[in-house]
Amino acid sequence: MLDFVFPRRCPFCDGIVRFGDMVCDRCRSSIPYIGEEYCLKCGKALLKTDSEYCSDCMHTEHLFTRGRALYVYEGSVRASIGRFKFRGRQEYADFYGRDMVRHLGSFIKKCRIDIIIPVPISKEKQKMRGYNQAELIAERISALTGLPFDGMLVKRVRNTPPMKDLTRSERMKNLIGAFKITSHDVKWRNVLIVDDIYTTGSTIDAMAAEIKNAGAEKVFFVALASGAPA
Repeated sequence: MLDFVFPRRCPFCDGIVRFGDMVCDRCRSSIPYIGEEYCLKCGKALLKTDSEYCSDCMHTEHLFTRGRALYVYEGSVRASIGRFKFRGRQEYADFYGRDMVRHLGSFIKKCRIDIIIPVPISKEKQKMRGYNQAELIAERISALTGLPFDGMLVKRVRNTPPMKDLTRSERMKNLIGAFKITSHDVKWRNVLIVDDIYTTGSTIDAMAAEIKNAGAEKVFFVALASGAPA
């Protein structure tokens, strides 16, 4: 009944979709999924098919164990995530969560995850937006996989400035003291972090450091999208 009164909109073009569908036919055939050639560390699409790692991971010692992303962050995906984060389109999380489990579910299963946690946002951003976009996706993944979810394990205690134009070293400096773990005796061995966009891995690394210091052995991540092929 809700679909009749409030028709679903395509998360990529924001147009009304047919009853029972979650994405329109035109967009379904042009979603920029990351293909079979991806970095074995961070999951970013690769330019060189004879490489196993992207240029960043070849020169960076990440603290996370491994990660995957679903889409290339470009075009319709970039616009979609923008509406999801800044224009209140929380309903997109339903499709995002299902699509991530459909394409990345086998990866999540192989990681033998004990707990799913989202990348937290600051209290200021939470108040302004009314929700944490990564938390909405993480909740959907938890519901679809049956894996436990904890949205309070890691908190963001410092509101960091936008980092899209910063280098990796600047990002890492920006994130010092930004996260705080609420339990110093983590019982889980394998933790899965959920984020919307993976860029340099600085945020995931900063969270992984806190989580591993509290007792976890391995920290994995899945992201809705990652940057251009490297």
